[in-house]
Amino acid sequence: MTSSIESNNIIYGGEITSKITSTYRSLGHFLLEQIKKDGDFVMMTDASTGNQYTRKYIHDRIIRLAYILQKLGVKDGDVIGICGENSIDYAVVLYAAFALGATAAPFNATYSERELEHATNLSKPKVLFCSRSPFNKILGVAKKNKYIQHVIVFGDVSPSSEATALEELIKGKKFVSYPDFEAPAVNKCENVALIVCSSGTTGMPKGVQLTQMNILNTLDAQFEPEAISFSDIAVLSVIPWFHAFGCITLVLTSCMNTNMVFLPKFEERVFLGAIQKYKVVLAFMVPPLMVFLAKHPIVDKYDLSSLLVLVCGAAPLSKETVDTIKARIGVPIIRQGYGLSESTLAVLVQSDTHCKPGSVGILKRGIYAKVLDTDSGAILGPNQRGELCFKGECIMKGYVGDKKSTQTIIKDGWLHTGDIGYFDDDFEFFIVDRIKELIKYKAFQVPPAEIEALLLTNPKIKDAAVIGKPDEECGELPMAFVVKQPNAQLTEDEVVKFVADNASPAKKLRGGVRFIDEIPKNPSGKILRRVLRDMLVKPKSKL
Repeated sequence: MTSSIESNNIIYGGEITSKITSTYRSLGHFLLEQIKKDGDFVMMTDASTGNQYTRKYIHDRIIRLAYILQKLGVKDGDVIGICGENSIDYAVVLYAAFALGATAAPFNATYSERELEHATNLSKPKVLFCSRSPFNKILGVAKKNKYIQHVIVFGDVSPSSEATALEELIKGKKFVSYPDFEAPAVNKCENVALIVCSSGTTGMPKGVQLTQMNILNTLDAQFEPEAISFSDIAVLSVIPWFHAFGCITLVLTSCMNTNMVFLPKFEERVFLGAIQKYKVVLAFMVPPLMVFLAKHPIVDKYDLSSLLVLVCGAAPLSKETVDTIKARIGVPIIRQGYGLSESTLAVLVQSDTHCKPGSVGILKRGIYAKVLDTDSGAILGPNQRGELCFKGECIMKGYVGDKKSTQTIIKDGWLHTGDIGYFDDDFEFFIVDRIKELIKYKAFQVPPAEIEALLLTNPKIKDAAVIGKPDEECGELPMAFVVKQPNAQLTEDEVVKFVADNASPAKKLRGGVRFIDEIPKNPSGKILRRVLRDMLVKPKSKL
């Protein structure tokens, strides 16, 4: 694969020559046909229980659930919500939605009820599946929103009469078997397959609409000769499937002869034990997991010799961490990539020949890129820093119900990332900064504006600003600068607890709280986060 300059410093990653998905009626049709092959092959393994599931078992379960959902009134264009940890049922529900031409909307299981209500109001699911851990929050949201017609809980027994157990539906006599189910044809360019939540810089999460064509295009690129192959190996993922990175890699591996070894959550011994027991060859990673492999003493107690490839995304990875892992474990191939929820998956990825220290690789096939001067908007050439913009069939349809935000980030088909970077003379890309103000905590994007808005609901707080405090293991930790109301008695612990009680775990103020007299702002009222970051370096600075 060789990138080239098409014109006026616009870079092209080359044409996708593989068109494997083009003859299928829909994403659901393609998935079902791939899963049907090699029925006795183990397709998924739950590393927390040791349970293994064949392709035939999963295919039959998808067909059964798709038929049941059809009888419940779900059709092309309807939305099915999923809220839970990685599990076999999660994958089956996701694929049953695709089989019907419906839209799947994955939700973070650690969201607070307030956050869940916002997320469901974006996508308005007709049916909402969940695990037991978020069940009470889900039920609370469902009671307040009539568009949610059914709540279905993973497992044999529902904890409430107001919901139905998934197994009760699957095994019950209410719905007869339907062996002749066929995935309907859909408009692949318009049909939204996924609505994933992606945090913006201006508050609550937005709903990123990924079409069937967005995903099919990403699948076609994966079948190119230079792409890392997942076939006939065990692949490990602990990345949550509500995250675009986790969800799309799940779909990719399901379309190949792959044993997807998954974990509902990260547990040190289970994670390492899974690599050893199932002879995992490739693992999808995020930087905190890479730091764990590089530094934790427990790693030396396990045989990780089967591990040949680590694919890391979601946040930057340091050269020191890469070198330490290669020396300690002997993993020969470590690849980084760069992408956004809005681009379906990675648009940049390292290869055998393009993996310079600090780079995030070269353009994938089918992708165009340009670097814009942030002041003039001029298209820049090699080794000139500016905003990275991308174009291609993997770029999202838009934010659900939010034309204004969509038009802000997508202009003339170009996705404006808000990230500052450049490409060198070999067309390798480097990320150096970001315009947007998201805090990168582990693999999560935490919007400061959302935490600030929450803090301002506290009657003892007059003003607040949130920044990311640098942290080697986690990337950044949310930290708050707080101005108290006159005469208010308020402690750091109280502020930390207030956020923890009202937001999901990733948004906790792990970086701490500092009380100041005034939040620095420019004449238009924009928070000067640069000044706040300087205060971390010079703690005695006064405003």
